[in-house]
Amino acid sequence: MTPICQGRRVRTTSSREVYRNDWIRVREDAFELDDGTTGIYGVVEKADFALVLPEQDGGFWLVEQYRHPVGHRSWEFPQGTWPAGAGGSREELARAELAEETGLRAGRLEHLGRLDLASGLLTQRFDVWSATDLTPGPTAREATEADMQQAFVPETELRRRMRDGGVTDSPSLAAYGLLLLHRG
Repeated sequence: MTPICQGRRVRTTSSREVYRNDWIRVREDAFELDDGTTGIYGVVEKADFALVLPEQDGGFWLVEQYRHPVGHRSWEFPQGTWPAGAGGSREELARAELAEETGLRAGRLEHLGRLDLASGLLTQRFDVWSATDLTPGPTAREATEADMQQAFVPETELRRRMRDGGVTDSPSLAAYGLLLLHRG
């Protein structure tokens, strides 16, 4: 089926790989609209990820790490994708990321939704999970996460940080919004 854009059909006429590494692939698609208009679109392909909201005693566990693309440290909910060569279900990924980054294990994990990360640029999507009945355990952080910190943040403090710009990670903000919608 040909996708429809503003009431017009979009047909990809060619696609070429521009760049690839172990984490991303960049391609350039040439397209044609049904009125004959042509153009190109750059698309970044990246594996889907899981984001977990670990909730306990009226607050949440957050992690903080340096994010190279934006050049600063970021407070966010635990999130990530499978390392190269690994795989499993979406729920298994959520459980693995929670344990890897925080050491926490969830007695209960609830799927809240699936979101597009940046649909104008990126194929990557993410699943949002609520984790409760938490028990502590060891972390298993990757080398790039060696400087990761974690902290328990009461929900009132989390909301203040989000409102004041202390939490700017868009998947974390969207995930919290899903949680609020789920709560009703």
